[in-house]
Amino acid sequence: MKQKPIKIALVGNPNCGKTTVFNLLTGSAQYVGNRAGVTVEEKEAFLKGNKNVIITDLPGVYSLSPYTSEEIVTRNYILERKPDTVLVVADAASLQRSIYLVLQLRDMGIPLVLMLNMIDLAEKQGIMIDTNKLKKLLDVEVCTAAASKGKGVFEAAELALNSAGKPASSKPAVFSREVNQAVNTIKELILSSLKSADEKRLAYFYAVKLFERDSAVKKRLKLSKEVCGELERTVKAVETAKKDSSDSLIIGSRYDFAESAVEQCVNAPAEKESLTEKADRILTGKYTAFPCFAIIMTAVYYFSAGPFGAFLSNITNSLITESFAETISGLLKGISCADWLTALITEGIIGGVGTVLGFLPQLALLFLMLALLEDIGYMSRAAFITDRFFRKFGLSGKSFIPMLIATGCGVPAIMSSRTVENPSQRRITIITSTFMPCGAKLPIIAMISTVFFDGKWWVAPLCYFLGAFSVLLSGLLLKKTKLFSSADEAFVMDMPSYHKPSLKNVLKTLRERCGSFLKRAGTTILLASAAISLLSSFGIIGGRIVYVGSIENSILKNIGEALAVVFEPLGFGKWQPAVASIMGLLAKEELVGVFGVLAPDEITAVFESSLAAFSFLMFNLLCAPCIAAISAIRKEMNSSLWTVFALSYQTVFAYTVSFCIYNIGTFFLCGNIGFMTVAAFAAALTVLTYGLLPKKNL
Repeated sequence: MKQKPIKIALVGNPNCGKTTVFNLLTGSAQYVGNRAGVTVEEKEAFLKGNKNVIITDLPGVYSLSPYTSEEIVTRNYILERKPDTVLVVADAASLQRSIYLVLQLRDMGIPLVLMLNMIDLAEKQGIMIDTNKLKKLLDVEVCTAAASKGKGVFEAAELALNSAGKPASSKPAVFSREVNQAVNTIKELILSSLKSADEKRLAYFYAVKLFERDSAVKKRLKLSKEVCGELERTVKAVETAKKDSSDSLIIGSRYDFAESAVEQCVNAPAEKESLTEKADRILTGKYTAFPCFAIIMTAVYYFSAGPFGAFLSNITNSLITESFAETISGLLKGISCADWLTALITEGIIGGVGTVLGFLPQLALLFLMLALLEDIGYMSRAAFITDRFFRKFGLSGKSFIPMLIATGCGVPAIMSSRTVENPSQRRITIITSTFMPCGAKLPIIAMISTVFFDGKWWVAPLCYFLGAFSVLLSGLLLKKTKLFSSADEAFVMDMPSYHKPSLKNVLKTLRERCGSFLKRAGTTILLASAAISLLSSFGIIGGRIVYVGSIENSILKNIGEALAVVFEPLGFGKWQPAVASIMGLLAKEELVGVFGVLAPDEITAVFESSLAAFSFLMFNLLCAPCIAAISAIRKEMNSSLWTVFALSYQTVFAYTVSFCIYNIGTFFLCGNIGFMTVAAFAAALTVLTYGLLPKKNL
């Protein structure tokens, strides 16, 4: 018979290094970041070299109370999937929070191993931990590790494997005599309701949670009214005697035990102001936080999309779309290849895909800068300082994380919105996060900037801040509707210490993001470019599809002309931008590929002015995202109606913004005024009034 796999669950506080441990143990390439919320669902893989052991990386949590999405995922996994053992990953420099979590896990009767991760950083701070004394206090196996350096991780996994299947040892005395008596009474009351051996093992955990009045456990066990009544009388008796609420008694006892354990087992030097605290006085200061954020993000985009990035992209473009394309064209003509096939390969595939690949250096620089900021630990601060500001716009400070990730790719940004607990804030985050210019949109920005604005460095930061403004304005507009009316919730986020970035983590992140871009270039963009090339080379003459060799008589032009009328009020009413905008739904990079196929040397003739080109740029930055992101929206919304609403709002909002930019801009630049100008002013005034005025004044 096939042996049942052993399941090891990785549990720990946010930002304790669980994902790094998971990657080492399994050889996987899950994303690693120095901020909370990197893991938002469980991830499973086999232990490296052992197909009989499954390692599961669970979201970071501080407790097992089912209030946040991370806590729900983690607790449900342990209760329902029943891992054989749990490897608790703790930050050795912040041990007290992890001990609190260990105490809750001990109540579940599951074998545990406590791994003190980042022990090297703790020792650098002068923190010494007596692991033997800690082991005796908690009655669990304790080991040390430095996952970022690959030390001690497999030894910890070996301890976890050895503990699997063994009965959990005795629980440390945490609660007072009165609370313990009440918990044991509740345990006896519910035992008859627990059918399986696995459920009976959890009896003590259930009893503690029922003492805390945990509604999720009460619902899970389906207790009778008689049992519920007896439970309530038992709990009230203790609350009356102790003059405190039941949940406070449990929480206070655990924190007291954790604090006592740290005092007995941890020897730390006298506290002095750390480098992190000194830096945070400026980077998170009341008056300096936002200016610092603006300077940092402008520097990121200047470095990636400015002169240096543009220089690298120009070289790459020349090599691919000129030298390589000319060589291939010569070879194909030398073997008398058909004209349509030559055009397909050189103009369609090489021209379309090559134009997109030409912007890879700028994307790589952007991904590199963001990876460095995340690994240093700045991004959690950015979420913290933006929370009080974001709440005014129907968002949470945690919405900043998806916004930031969206500058790389909209798909993981939408998925990371799960860290936003409030349902309304989460939906608004999903709808608006793709307004931020993602890596796929950077080639569009670079193309418009290069052709129409002489490669000015400020175009990319302007697009970034306009995207952020669109997120905030949309938050104001949406939160005033009945669809988004749930109350605000407290903001809690772990603040990791600043540390030197790990070259390994940064390079891994860079490789993954660039690899994802190249994969799309080699699949979706290649097929779309080939389709555009064929449609631009064939036409319908006399009811037959024939090779015409000219875009002017092609099927593609006929399709574009039918769609162009929709975009006429936005300033780009020609068929080429219309086709590009539609093809952008496949992949945003494909907009550049379309112009690479259609008009590589005549882009300026497609748009009547720089303002029209900028209007086109803004529409495609804000409208419905690519198919991959649309699929992510459907998955996270878990509703077709919400998905349709999200895509409709994005497209209507993009159309309105582009309409106002072009027509109001034309008025100020040229002095022209007409129906469209009046309509644009009216639309802008209506949107801003509705968004900015308090709801009671509307």
